[in-house]
Amino acid sequence: MSLAGPDNFPATSLADNLDKKLLVILRDGRKLVGILRSFDQFANVVLEQAIERIMVGELYCDLPLGLYIIRGENVVVIGELDLEKEELPPHMVRVMPSEIKRAQKAEKDATELKGTMRKRMEFLDFD
Repeated sequence: MSLAGPDNFPATSLADNLDKKLLVILRDGRKLVGILRSFDQFANVVLEQAIERIMVGELYCDLPLGLYIIRGENVVVIGELDLEKEELPPHMVRVMPSEIKRAQKAEKDATELKGTMRKRMEFLDFD
């Protein structure tokens, strides 16, 4: 991912990225990839051919969204993708949506279990 515009100077406006493929990271952690078609002064953006890229460990899945409107208050980062480079490392494995959903659930369950175990162990004083 490159956050630089023409001549390797940082882009000063979303206008520099119109009609380019971008990565948008949202406040809730979702990662969207699409072609920037429009934006306004509030960083509301319209992506064409948008996909949501879900990654769990070394697994990933691209869920097609089509034309997608993103409210600016939900945007954390917008960056141009370098089309000459691979978007993902070679060890990443593309899976079906059903498999990525199972992997997400397993990851969430493991995180919750870890939190539950930590709470149960709080009564022990190891100092």
